Amino acid sequence: MAYESNFRLDDFELYNACRNFRKKVYQLIRQLPTEEKYCLANQMRRAAVSVSNNIAEGHGRWYYQESIRFCRISRGSVEELIDDFNVCLDEEYGETPFVEHLKSEADLVIARINSYISYLRRSKQGTPPETR
Repeated sequence: MAYESNFRLDDFELYNACRNFRKKVYQLIRQLPTEEKYCLANQMRRAAVSVSNNIAEGHGRWYYQESIRFCRISRGSVEELIDDFNVCLDEEYGETPFVEHLKSEADLVIARINSYISYLRRSKQGTPPETR
């Protein structure tokens, strides 16, 4: 039995946090040198989009186990971006304080994703009451 989402994606706090994070990653991408346009920039863009895309897809699946699966994928994309931020720091791309801020924000996004996964596990949305 699947659960029905009682709120729109645009009202989903975790999704909006991931969306705002993605916007900030795009700000950093615009600061990268031209030679990184098709390498690091492209990689970061795909990972940043993956963060919010997977939260959205999990939200649309309406079954807690699938939602958790997509949250894990999203969390992996955030971890990938942290490594990309380290590349930026190592190569002195972008403004160091901004890159450090993004790393801190990435940690907060991961914490929010983990909290949502915990919530889904506790509530077992989509599981019939007799099996909870």
